[in-house]
Parts: sequence; C-alpha cells; structure tokens
Amino acid sequence: MSVYTNEQVDHLVEGKLDWETTFRMLSMPKDEGRFEQYLAALQAKVSFPDRIVLPLGPHMYIVQSAASKKWVVKCDCGHEFCDYRENWKLHASIYVRDTEEAMAEVYPTLMAPDTSWQVYREYYCPSCGAMHDVEAPTPWYPVIHDFEPDIEAFYKEWVHLPVPERAPD
Repeated sequence: MSVYTNEQVDHLVEGKLDWETTFRMLSMPKDEGRFEQYLAALQAKVSFPDRIVLPLGPHMYIVQSAASKKWVVKCDCGHEFCDYRENWKLHASIYVRDTEEAMAEVYPTLMAPDTSWQVYREYYCPSCGAMHDVEAPTPWYPVIHDFEPDIEAFYKEWVHLPVPERAPD
C-alpha cells in the first residue's frame, strides 16, 4: 500500500507537486507500490499501447511492444529507436557543437570550452525533436552507451513485481 495517492504521483511526474510533499517523497524510503504508481502516471501521459517497462528519461522509456512483445526504446511521441540492449543514441538525430559559433549559442563569449578538446553532442528524437541527452566528450571519443539495464534483476530484486513478458530473441 502506498503512502501517496495516485494524484500526488501524477503531480510529481508533471512537476506540479507542492515542495513540502516532494521533499518528503525524496527524503523518505520508497514505499511499496510507488514504482507501479509511477509507471501508471507515465503510461497515462503517452498515447501508444505499448506497456512502459522502465523509464530512461523524462520522455524516453523501455517498453514492451504490443505487437511483438519485444523490449524496445521508445520516445513518448511513439518513435521507436531500437532494441533496449542497443545504444539508442545511434538511432537519434545528433547535433554536434564543434565550432566556436555553435558553442556561442550555449556559452557567453570566452567561456566556452576549446572545441579541439571538447564538443557537445545533442541527441534528439527524429520524429518530435525532443532532446533526450547531451554529452560533452573529446571530439574523437565514440558515442557513449550509458548503460544496459538488467530489467529482470530490477523487477525481481528491487521492485518485487513480476518481470514483464519479453519475446525470445
């Protein structure tokens, strides 16, 4: 049983929850059922039928495809990037800030990094244009694969829920 109502969790997801309740939620151990409430709040925001398995960011999720039962990375607009084990960034629209002019859009004059040492890579959804991530590597560094979640272990050991079904490879 959750300490917080579904409405409070919805407001948290929308960024509209009062500070006192937000602070209390953040500073106390998570109660049973909070993850399920969180997933339900996220699911209510999207229009696709695929079940959200794990949120990856404010507008990106690992979902269980309604059609194939495979786990894929999906934007909240419905754009499907790839299998959840692949690096979704390789399927995104990428803007690289690697010139003084491009960096000037982010930094005041003379405060930007030297682009021979550091660039910004911005990753966008090809369908809706939502920015999903930004990296600041050296120019020659490969695209960073942030992580590959162990969803089975997460569900079994952390949230104590049945692992969402996944089609075999």
